[in-house]
Amino acid sequence: MMSSLGGTEKMATIFFCIVLFLATSVSSASLKVGFYKSSCPSAEMIVRKAVNKAVSKNPGLAAGLIRMHFHDCFVRGCDGSVLLDSTPGNPSEKESPVNNPSLRGFEVIDEAKAEIEAQCPQIVSCADVLAFAARDSAYKVGGINYAVPSGRRDGRVSLKDEPTLHLPPPFFNAKQLEENFARKGLSLDEMVTLSGAHSIGVSHCSSFSNRLYSFNATHPQDPSMDLEFARYLKTKCPPSSNTGSDPTVPLEVQTPNRLDSKYYKDLKNHRGLLTSDQTLFDSPSTKRVVKNNARYGANWGNKYAAAMVRMGAIDVLTGTKGEIRKHCRVVNYR
Repeated sequence: MMSSLGGTEKMATIFFCIVLFLATSVSSASLKVGFYKSSCPSAEMIVRKAVNKAVSKNPGLAAGLIRMHFHDCFVRGCDGSVLLDSTPGNPSEKESPVNNPSLRGFEVIDEAKAEIEAQCPQIVSCADVLAFAARDSAYKVGGINYAVPSGRRDGRVSLKDEPTLHLPPPFFNAKQLEENFARKGLSLDEMVTLSGAHSIGVSHCSSFSNRLYSFNATHPQDPSMDLEFARYLKTKCPPSSNTGSDPTVPLEVQTPNRLDSKYYKDLKNHRGLLTSDQTLFDSPSTKRVVKNNARYGANWGNKYAAAMVRMGAIDVLTGTKGEIRKHCRVVNYR
């Protein structure tokens, strides 16, 4: 297992994360750590086993699962709507250009859910399986562990057009990002902290190629981008007119499969890949947070854990709302 934290420091960080969660609690009092302790005690271990197996074979799936949880929570709340397949005449969130073809890891959720259903039929929601999987991905590739409050229930609606209305695009500036996250009840610091998930995963060239070839009328190339980094990116992303493909490059080149604070060091060196990344260092409102996260990596890990718990409570369905799906890709028949 890869880890950005070592030995004693890692243990202290894990302990602090749990304490921090207990101290701050979660915005929805109806979610509870250990929700399935009696009804399905093996649920979280089943999910962790599935995530470890998948990420060991393909480290990129860790980023996919964390991103999937984010995309779920920002659209209709953390209700598993991102997991639903389209039905005739009703394209789902999966078909949105924000998610298709880039969102990945659905098979990991399916595998974990199938094993849970075999042991505890219709007890554990798909929304909770996804929240557990995002946590387990962070632990697998970054050594960041935290307690996940659970008790979410699954939504029955998933609409193709909604992700683009709620998820921040890669060209947003810091002010737009702040406003976008604020609408979900998350602070400026939490926005910058959660952006650190871009230390893993990849981006399609189309998401940032304007910074290389068509930035503005005066500068074809974004003058804020490190020149050596720009030259490297041009070797991976030729002008779109030259090819019909859309290659991918790592969001953070130094340690692309390790969730750590090097992302913030890249921003300080003007090596942020997306406009929405580099703006965090270039903007006065967020520069200090970037500098602190770059300098204090262990503290960033603590903040990341707390922010993920907060994000995981956005507009959740609990109690008798929603349902517990039998299969994460389809709603239950009534």
